[in-house]
Amino acid sequence: MAKAYSRTQRLGSQIKKDLAELLQFQVKDPRLGIVTLNAVKVATDLGYVDIYFTVMKSGMVDADAETITETEKVLNDMSGYVRSELAQSMSTRIVPMPRFHYDISVGRGHKLTNLINKALKEDRTHEDYDNRKDQEDS
Repeated sequence: MAKAYSRTQRLGSQIKKDLAELLQFQVKDPRLGIVTLNAVKVATDLGYVDIYFTVMKSGMVDADAETITETEKVLNDMSGYVRSELAQSMSTRIVPMPRFHYDISVGRGHKLTNLINKALKEDRTHEDYDNRKDQEDS
């Protein structure tokens, strides 16, 4: 019977936890906004780990493209430091090289939710109009 929770998944969970603490308490780069880690995918050969994040910049709910690009660059530039810090907190022989990617799925989900809400509102408006017209015809 195959394991339900593989080694790479366990390692990914540990990396996500350790990296969140590292970004919150040790990294003091003013170019970084509030970084949220959404997903961590570890390669099967443990050569690299893809880290998906979102970012908020000083009071703004959604960051602009410039902020996203800058944050991704800063995070990728400090990947060697992140790897060395992870190596100290993890008890594995191999520590994967982190690669940071902006997670666009959150923004897409927000846009889809807005479109659905708009369509529902328009549908209710048309439904109210149809009900009023039916009452006038009666």
